[in-house]
Amino acid sequence: MHLAITGAAGMIGRKLTARLIADGGLGGSVITRLSLYDVVEPPLPPDWTGAVDLVAADVGSPASAEVVVAGRPDVIFHLAAVVSGEAEADFEKGYRVNLDGTRELLDAIRRAHLSQGYTPRLVFASSIAVYGAPLPNPIPDDFPATPRTSYGTQKAIDELLLADYTRRGFVIGVGIRLPTICIRPGRPNLAASGFFSSILREPLVGQEAVLPVSEDVRHWFASPRSAVGFLIKAATIDSDLIGPDRTLAMPGVSATVGEQIEALRRAAGDGAVALIRREPDETIMRMISGWAPALEARRARELGFVADASMDEIIGAHIMDELGGELPRH
Repeated sequence: MHLAITGAAGMIGRKLTARLIADGGLGGSVITRLSLYDVVEPPLPPDWTGAVDLVAADVGSPASAEVVVAGRPDVIFHLAAVVSGEAEADFEKGYRVNLDGTRELLDAIRRAHLSQGYTPRLVFASSIAVYGAPLPNPIPDDFPATPRTSYGTQKAIDELLLADYTRRGFVIGVGIRLPTICIRPGRPNLAASGFFSSILREPLVGQEAVLPVSEDVRHWFASPRSAVGFLIKAATIDSDLIGPDRTLAMPGVSATVGEQIEALRRAAGDGAVALIRREPDETIMRMISGWAPALEARRARELGFVADASMDEIIGAHIMDELGGELPRH
């Protein structure tokens, strides 16, 4: 089986690659080739003995889309994207990568389908940013996409394209609306939601973190471990069970910032909580004011998608996966 991943150098891309290599297969088929794409060359996967392509490519260009499709991968995980804050700050870049890049990939698949009957499964990473205020709590599966940001608009259009190209038989598309991923390891990125991770990640290792919003802000979360599980499930699920609406809202954990902080206290004590510095940021507060507080995610749960059970479990997964199973001594 040949698998391709766009955005493979990103955090989720690297973790997905590692999981696939550890599993050795996908849906009962042995993985024989990995093709990894990103704007910078993805790292060589450790312990991988099969064929591998490591390609630095701008996914927003038609030529790059043709390269991804040229090897005829059986499954394409399309993760490449400009994150929310950057897409809002750089309008042209956001649309070029998040919208044009997806359209170019779908069109390259369509051309290969028409000429050679090529019909891969395309797993598309969408986002709960497609929802916009006013929002019910929780948000039902049939709630319409009403984005209030450029990033959310780009993802919502991509979802429509995925459904239409699937309806026409060019591709087997499965989209997943990812919750905000928490705790993201490594350095902060340009996502407006980055503080949700930093107020946990930094204090866990004895560093200060800035909280730009009030503690009563409620949001929808999943760990990186769960996000990888969602992607693998989307790649292996019986496509006929999904129906014409090709994008599923993923399960997760609904928590306020205050509940995040209390989970941090339980994991690391009062000293860690004291490292959170309150610095209100009106720009960030405006951006997140209409974000999803909770989702029903009934369709996904019934189809077998499984998320973390609590914020404590999310923090525990981070400690296990990123900190070797124990907190460092300060």
